[in-house]
Amino acid sequence: MIDPVALRISAVFNRCFAYSHRTIMHGGGDEPLYLPPTQTQCAEIVFNRDFPASALHEAAHWCVASVARRQLTDYGYFYDPPPRSKDAQARFLEMEAHNQGLEKVLSAAAGVQFEPSTDDLAATAAERRGFAHATAASAAHWKARGLPPRAARFVRALVCEFQRDR
Repeated sequence: MIDPVALRISAVFNRCFAYSHRTIMHGGGDEPLYLPPTQTQCAEIVFNRDFPASALHEAAHWCVASVARRQLTDYGYFYDPPPRSKDAQARFLEMEAHNQGLEKVLSAAAGVQFEPSTDDLAATAAERRGFAHATAASAAHWKARGLPPRAARFVRALVCEFQRDR
């Protein structure tokens, strides 16, 4: 069964960006995936199964991806699954803190609980606490500096959609 919150999040995203940016979002993926547009097809954001948090995480990636990155499958990034070396994990977390900070802002707009993810089940409690602090600092930075235009548009739409639930 499709999670109703995930369905609403993807519907809001599609209302915001299907026409203006030729990008659609849907769940059902075994793994998250971004497929760039073709001449005849919209770009697709596929989030993990039907998890609201995955939809918001993938939307955050899309909201900060440049025009050039949005022309590449998975924005041209290579995913290095755990276990990673200590240096590789540190680089991963540095990049993810930026994205997950924006995800935290999107989550608040949708009323979805945000849980930072180190993407490593072997992470120590200290590493998880440090990463949670980094994502909170990133979210505060986004709020203070202002959101990128696509993220700001999505936040406004999420607030409109989910405010009636509060």
